[in-house]
Amino acid sequence: MPELPEAETISRGLDSFLAGRVVADVETLRPDIVDGGPAGLAAAAGKRVRSVGRRGKNVVARLDDDARIVVNLGMTGRLLPSSGPPPAPGSAHPAVFFHLRGGGAVTYDDVRRFGRVAHMPRRRWEAWSARLGPEPLSDRFTAARWRRILAASRAPVRSLLLDQRKIAGVGNIYAVESLWRAAVHPQRPANEIGAAAAGRLHRSLRRVLRDAIRANGTTLRDYRTASGAKGEFGAALRAYGAAGRPCPRCGAPIERIVFGGRSAFLCPRCQPLASGRSSRPAPQARQPRRRGPPR
Repeated sequence: MPELPEAETISRGLDSFLAGRVVADVETLRPDIVDGGPAGLAAAAGKRVRSVGRRGKNVVARLDDDARIVVNLGMTGRLLPSSGPPPAPGSAHPAVFFHLRGGGAVTYDDVRRFGRVAHMPRRRWEAWSARLGPEPLSDRFTAARWRRILAASRAPVRSLLLDQRKIAGVGNIYAVESLWRAAVHPQRPANEIGAAAAGRLHRSLRRVLRDAIRANGTTLRDYRTASGAKGEFGAALRAYGAAGRPCPRCGAPIERIVFGGRSAFLCPRCQPLASGRSSRPAPQARQPRRRGPPR
């Protein structure tokens, strides 16, 4: 599923295409992916796009009436701009067409249809956004604020990083990479992480997200930028998906564990679990072996 760097990359590409354009019409082909139904989304017709940005893992187009079109890409969603009529080139499973005044369109394409598209008037947008945690790259996400978030939770720190109510935009790939860089075990209870480790994790999280944005995100399977290119951060992954390979820092084999229904990857030497507890999950926490890339 696209995470913060992928949503940021897509939103930047779309902003250069959409900002200042007027939505002439909205055509819904797959009503099941539209929150509020096609009639709600059609309210965007006739409105000018002021800018395209991001909130958490979501691409957000701000309209001139201060409403937003919010797109969560799910696992396979894509936003494809085109200078001609839709569907855009490369679209095989179109779900929504945003027709633009003067020609051109944006196609929302989603083969598995796990994504969501919504039109949110200003008050609904503000209430929805308020339920998400802070943006990890914002100036307000300080080390002190991060320590307070950790201190208030007994959840495993990887689970806290994935909780969009605590911090917005982080998914499994960047949580795993940040924890490896900070030398913090994914199962470490958040409130047991000391000030030094919390500071390392704060820095590593922001650095890995910025590095991934510069690389246009990570393509493991389906993700593409707005221009159709693959993200290039996969070559920089050091822990995620690296089970059995030597840790780049110490040479110990990277381990894969499963908890909270998702894979995590760690170096057992660099990222020891505190208080002498095993890094391996209890037998009942193990999940059936899955085909394909880890979630």
